[in-house]
Amino acid sequence: MIGVGKIKQYTNVLDKPLSKGKQEVSLSAFAFLFSEMVQYNQTQVDNIAELERRLEDAGYAVGARVLELLCHREKGNRRETRLLGILSFVHSTVWKVLFGKALEIGCGGTLVRRVLMEESDRCQVADSLEKGTEHEDEYMISEKELLVNRFISIPKDMGTFNCGAFVAGIVRGVLDSAGFPAVVTAHFVPVEGQLRPRTTILIKFAEEVLRREARLG
Repeated sequence: MIGVGKIKQYTNVLDKPLSKGKQEVSLSAFAFLFSEMVQYNQTQVDNIAELERRLEDAGYAVGARVLELLCHREKGNRRETRLLGILSFVHSTVWKVLFGKALEIGCGGTLVRRVLMEESDRCQVADSLEKGTEHEDEYMISEKELLVNRFISIPKDMGTFNCGAFVAGIVRGVLDSAGFPAVVTAHFVPVEGQLRPRTTILIKFAEEVLRREARLG
């Protein structure tokens, strides 16, 4: 018969390779669903801090699943064990899958390309992820226009409410699940000459992560 032996047969659905599926989703559909999630959670809380915490928790669940999916799809079920490795994974793989672009990584305000040049050059580079100048355990992701804040209009009575808490939760979910526990928070940073502030996501790694990194050399 024509074609016999050319199509691999799978006796178990779990043996089938994981399809990459579509690489993009409708931005309008995402904006609608995210807006509904924010509005629903807004009815369940009494203050802005609690609303941001709920968004972060929702993002954390996404981050844990994103890590599992990408490690299986992109890295052959291997996970990073070094600090620069997990930051490279976030900037070159996670960010590109979620937002269609990669980040440059900076240290003390200057961009570090020596370690990550090869990966950065293969991707569209945007904004940056920088290491804090005052604390060794801090890194900062900066975005001029974070996707979750792009179509959000914040009422005056909600002050500094930042939907970036959802993305902060995703980053924390990825890091925690990879064995790099950290406190991750989202902040607005005013930019001179621009109406909308930048969003900075502050990553503060747990002390155990730095001790482990020092042992590994």
